[in-house]
Amino acid sequence: MSSDRTYHHGDLRRAVLSAALDVIRTEGPAALSLRDLARRAGVSHAAPAHHFKDRTGLLTAIATEGYGLFADALADAPDLRERGVRYVRFATEHPAHFQVMFQPDLYRADDPELLAAKDRASGELRAGVARLPDAGRGDDPRLAGVAAWSLAHGFAGLLLSGNLNEAVGGRDPEEVFRALAALIFTPAGPN
Repeated sequence: MSSDRTYHHGDLRRAVLSAALDVIRTEGPAALSLRDLARRAGVSHAAPAHHFKDRTGLLTAIATEGYGLFADALADAPDLRERGVRYVRFATEHPAHFQVMFQPDLYRADDPELLAAKDRASGELRAGVARLPDAGRGDDPRLAGVAAWSLAHGFAGLLLSGNLNEAVGGRDPEEVFRALAALIFTPAGPN
């Protein structure tokens, strides 16, 4: 008789997601294999397919979860600068989600749950730009949004890849980001 462990798992979906996030964090998304994740979860090699169908389905679930967590992280931030800080914090606290979320070639970009989570996160980002004074938004609020997103995403990506180690030094990356955001999103005074 086979072990129950082969057929039953308390929360297989969560176990596979957690194992996948560990693999992505240490080896990158290319290293993912449903067979390896099943082995790590202690279930049959076919078991993860019941929840995710295939590798792309698993990555879609990771991106969807990531955008939901991201929207939660941004919610209720008092201003655009603090939304940027939370963006950076999210990237450092959820690096595997962050890696997958911004690589749409990895997942099913038309998945309805993903689209809903992505839309919610985008709304939180836009809300920060909407609260900027007119002088801070310039003539085109969409471009102000792109500038804010570029700053936060670029800073987070450079931080995660270790490219800011020397520039940041021993300082708190969130404080460094606040200073950078103040340089860019503080309206210029009279000359």
